[in-house]
Amino acid sequence: MSTARETARLTLRNATVADIPAVVALTERVYGASAGYSPEMLTGQVAQFPQGVFVALYEDEVVGYCATFRIDEASAMRPHRWIEIAGGGYGARHLSTGDWLYGMEVCVDPRFRGLRIGRRLYEQRKRLCQELGLKGIVFGGRLPGFARRARQYDNDVEAYVEDVRAGRIRDRALSFQLRNGFELIGVLPDYLPFDAESRGYAAHLVWRNPKIDPKAGPRGTARPLPESVRVATVQYQQRRVASFEEFATQVEYFVDIAADYRADFVVFPELFTLQLLSVANAPQSPVDSLLALGSYTERFATLLSELAVRHNINIVGGSHPTRTGEGDDAQVRNICYVALRDGSLHTREKLHPTPNERTWWGIGGGSTARAIMTDCGPIGVMICYDAEFPELGRHLVDQGAMILFVPFCTDTREGYLRVRYCAQARAVENQCYVVLSGNVGNLPGVNNFDIQYAQSCILTPCDFPFARDGVAADTTPNVEQVAFADLRLSDLVVARNDGTVQNLNDRRHDLYTLSWGKRS
Repeated sequence: MSTARETARLTLRNATVADIPAVVALTERVYGASAGYSPEMLTGQVAQFPQGVFVALYEDEVVGYCATFRIDEASAMRPHRWIEIAGGGYGARHLSTGDWLYGMEVCVDPRFRGLRIGRRLYEQRKRLCQELGLKGIVFGGRLPGFARRARQYDNDVEAYVEDVRAGRIRDRALSFQLRNGFELIGVLPDYLPFDAESRGYAAHLVWRNPKIDPKAGPRGTARPLPESVRVATVQYQQRRVASFEEFATQVEYFVDIAADYRADFVVFPELFTLQLLSVANAPQSPVDSLLALGSYTERFATLLSELAVRHNINIVGGSHPTRTGEGDDAQVRNICYVALRDGSLHTREKLHPTPNERTWWGIGGGSTARAIMTDCGPIGVMICYDAEFPELGRHLVDQGAMILFVPFCTDTREGYLRVRYCAQARAVENQCYVVLSGNVGNLPGVNNFDIQYAQSCILTPCDFPFARDGVAADTTPNVEQVAFADLRLSDLVVARNDGTVQNLNDRRHDLYTLSWGKRS
């Protein structure tokens, strides 16, 4: 007696954020542990163009990956390098109005290469290209047979690819591409410098969409965007509290206010949980202060998660000093807890502790900065001093973030203005929104947290679709207050693609690149 198999063994679908760990492991198996994609790169690829990234699964195991993005014809057809065209591996050159699909990656688990997974992924690309009404697909293809035959051709790569094209010799990659309908339009030198088999060269290949209507423009956008995202920034007044419950009541008050105004996000200031040190009503040493704060960490995280679900709002929970690790590995980090309205809780460490944080609290810097996927698109978190380092904002935007949240804590106007001016620069250079939230008021008796200065605000790029001064909303300095703004993500798309200036598109990827991941 035989039974029919009811589930497919091999399936293809769009990749999601949940697939990222498996894809990281796949690329390490294919390229080696030091050359695979980082989680941040894959986050950017998925966030920039979710329609264009695919995974192949064999009995629920990720065994193949394919990444694409849209690009304009001029950029796709002129000579380029992979690191340049792929935006450092993040897919950051994605252009939602681009009329060509660029193939930046196809890889298949070596254990499953007999199942024609690569061909299936290429066919999936072609289907996507036709669904979007794009002119075709373009990419740089490896020439893995060239190094072996280079002496035979006197290192003339043009002669080598011509013989492959004519069928006189075979290259396992280029011959495959030509059989699958791709047209050779040239050779790209220095495309992948570390590709020894290809001597760094790549074949410049295109597939032209046979179903294209030359009179019609491309269809579809990079991803569905909400019409508007409403954000609320809380300028939080520090005051003495007698218990955690009193602190929780104040936090819920502001969450409830933001939810009543139908905000999608509410953000609190950096280190606003230091208010809990006033419960003891006595000055404490740095060590005792951290021990006291550590006793509240679990309750604080639970509070944010419960409030996010109960009030149907995403909460950027300022930051809270947190001891991580055990024994000799124990460290203190300044951590932002982000609770999403689906009940999930994310943590993001401050990367750049200030000299004061290092000296007084013994706080060290984190080492990763990943965008967080939300129901309003990817977001990024930069904690106070982090905003003064342009590399971090660019890294988060390369991962797809369109809104950057900056919880901050400053004691003087000079310190505040450093954060404010740098945050405005991040909004301009990355063509994104930046939301600042700071503390006000005083906490006598809490060491190193005596006075506060803040003017919280919601900043925009400086161009015609946005607020005249690049400020969507701000507060009165040093007064407890909540500011709201409706942020149109579609305005960012327009500005990036057709603005007076186009900072993201006009980056000189041919001259410089920002390298965070393994594949640099």
